[in-house]
Amino acid sequence: MKIKDLRTNFVDSLSGIYDSEEILSFFYILSEDILSLRRVDVAMRLDQEVSVKQIEVFDKAKQRLEKQEPIQHIIGEVDFYGMSFKVSPNVLIPRPETEELVDWVLKDQPKDASLAILDIGTGSGCIAISLAKNLPKARVYAIDVSEQALEVAKENAKNNKVEVTFIKEDILKVESLFQKFDIIVSNPPYVREMEKQEMKPNVLNNEPSLALFVSDKDPLLFYEKIAILANKKLNNDGVLYFEINQYLSFETKKRIEELGFTSVKVREDIYGNKRMIRACAPKK
Repeated sequence: MKIKDLRTNFVDSLSGIYDSEEILSFFYILSEDILSLRRVDVAMRLDQEVSVKQIEVFDKAKQRLEKQEPIQHIIGEVDFYGMSFKVSPNVLIPRPETEELVDWVLKDQPKDASLAILDIGTGSGCIAISLAKNLPKARVYAIDVSEQALEVAKENAKNNKVEVTFIKEDILKVESLFQKFDIIVSNPPYVREMEKQEMKPNVLNNEPSLALFVSDKDPLLFYEKIAILANKKLNNDGVLYFEINQYLSFETKKRIEELGFTSVKVREDIYGNKRMIRACAPKK
């Protein structure tokens, strides 16, 4: 079978489940993973023969896609801020908007800054590891409640050759953070139960609910708790960064200001959604 025939069969099989652009995106991701061919290479080698073994691997991936399993789980990794991260059903798949949050933190800091940084709810470790990689003098700590998530994060830190101190802790049960920090950053659970209907099955059925959802009655639970802890343990010039629910940006900003933080700024992502907040520590 030639690559062009493989592509046609792949697209036809998944039509009706995904739109054509998304199917082609899956095909090119798999082509790079299975055939070691980038999109531009595929376009130039449409008449190249594909081995029986490679066809089998494509077919298995296609079957998993038919069940709406995330493509990132199928290939086992995702690119994030120029690095490769292992992912599994035990962690959230890192998103582009989280890359924007990391970029905001990094652009606010000199590269040679000696900082103490805490990432709360680290998941795959993508935020903590990206900060550690790009701020080599920083001491980076990361907390998560899930032992399985921490195992993934530790492997990602090792693979990306950075040192991060990982701590198993339920942040909602913490009474005080263990030391002072210059930066506290978090992408906590913020999707309300009512918003489930807006989500695709590949997210709902394959990513950890623990890292996604909060009660409709108390959607700012994590923000409030983390801000209270940060209020006590951020240094005088310390900064708090959050990824937020775009539908609750006003409420989140207001609550953080009520807890004493200053210069609270909401930032939009590349799609125009209000998805990030930066807040300066209260003056002691």
